[in-house]
Parts: sequence; C-alpha cells; structure tokens
Amino acid sequence: MPRLTRWFIKSALLYFALSMLVGVAVSAQGVMRLPPIVAALMPVYIHLFMVGWVTQMILGVAHWMFPRVAKESADRAQRLALVTYVTLNLGLLVRAVAEPAFALRPGPVWAGMLILSAGLQWMSALAFVATVWPRVRER
Repeated sequence: MPRLTRWFIKSALLYFALSMLVGVAVSAQGVMRLPPIVAALMPVYIHLFMVGWVTQMILGVAHWMFPRVAKESADRAQRLALVTYVTLNLGLLVRAVAEPAFALRPGPVWAGMLILSAGLQWMSALAFVATVWPRVRER
C-alpha cells in the first residue's frame, strides 16, 4: 500500500475516533452541565465525521485503487495527491478551531479563518480531481 494512502487511511481512522468523542460530548450537553463551547461543537462533529473520516477514507482508497498514471506523469500525480492530503487536513483543522470560536465570539478573524478553511478544502477537491482524472480510462 503506498505511503500516502496509508496517511489518508490512518488520518481517517483518527478523525473517526475523534469525531465519535466529540459526538459523545455534544450528546452529553443535553444531560450534563458542560461549558458552552461543547454546544458549539456540533458543526465540528459533522466536519470531523464527514470530511475527516468519510471523505478522507474515500480519497485514500481511491488513491490506492485507481490505475496508476504513466511513469512520466507519476511525480506530478504524487505532488497533487500530497497537496490533496495537506490542504484537506489543514482546512479541517482550521475549521475545527474556527467554527466553535466563531459561534461563541463572532468576529472578522474567525470568519476569515472559516473562509480560509473552506478555500483549503476546495483546493483539496481540485487537486484530487486533477490527480484522479487522468487515471479514469478504459482498459
């Protein structure tokens, strides 16, 4: 299994465990008296689960299973796959910090960080498409 595929899959597994922990905290908010930040974690839970776990697992398996590109394009494809991994995870981590902060104290800095996180994740999507597109071909 290629190294970058292992990074995607192991990161996805970590995000899965983390999202379940955040989900437990959010669920406990209705039963226990927890700090207000816990209630603001619902969007973080959703992003950790859907982007961190589901999307990242899909991207990792796709990177592994799709046919390889021609040797002359391999370096470019590997760089794009690395850009996909880095921008997806950086965008997710920025969102995990900015989302609850913005919910508790709206302001231009947190709003800017949310825009930055969305932009990073969009760049990740574009890099993934550019990586996989040439690999979708007939036999």
